[in-house]
Amino acid sequence: MTTDLEVGDVVLCTVEKIEGTTVFVRIPWKGSEIQGSIIISEIAPGRIRNLRDYVVPKKKIACKILRIKQGRIELSLRRVTQKERKEVMEEYQKERSYINILKSILQERADDVIKKISVQESVFDFFQDLKENPKKIEKIVGKEDTKKILDILKAPKQKKSTLKKEIFLTTTKPEGLTLIKEILSDSGDVKIKYISAGRYLLETESEDLKKADNTLKKFIEKIEKEAKKYGAEFSIKEK
Repeated sequence: MTTDLEVGDVVLCTVEKIEGTTVFVRIPWKGSEIQGSIIISEIAPGRIRNLRDYVVPKKKIACKILRIKQGRIELSLRRVTQKERKEVMEEYQKERSYINILKSILQERADDVIKKISVQESVFDFFQDLKENPKKIEKIVGKEDTKKILDILKAPKQKKSTLKKEIFLTTTKPEGLTLIKEILSDSGDVKIKYISAGRYLLETESEDLKKADNTLKKFIEKIEKEAKKYGAEFSIKEK
């Protein structure tokens, strides 16, 4: 199950749960998921009072594999460099775009094709190899759909549109930092930048301006709903 994973690899994980001083994560692997764990000393340097100040369930984080023992994977969050984190997230975004291509062309067949690809390698690696070996996908989807997929990959990339929105989000509750992180979790394609106390910049980009606007609006609606739920103050900075 874990023969192709190696110590030192940086993998994208989804936080599953926090139990005591251990964080459990799920790692996508060969069409399914395997579990990994991070002990508190590998979350961040220094003393940690509350793990939820650093990780929250459902959040995606880049981790480095420390040990693989009898199918158990031990990971580190604090040992991942900024460069490594950026590379893993960029690969994740590209893989999502490749999956969207498959879904747009193959429709109801897409999930089965994605599973077949994932058993052998990641969708990202599969598509990277298509540049040198285009017939690789023909064996799976046939000539007609292969041509459609390759045409999309070869088409000139459209310039991406970027939308930004500044928001205010604060709370006076003792566990305020944890609540803020929970409210801002599951951001998807929206990047969050901390400006100063209570001020955050939301940013998303897409080749489709309407899609980018819709993505940003949905996330802001989610923040507003969560803020009300946790009793936090929320507002949007108007231009």
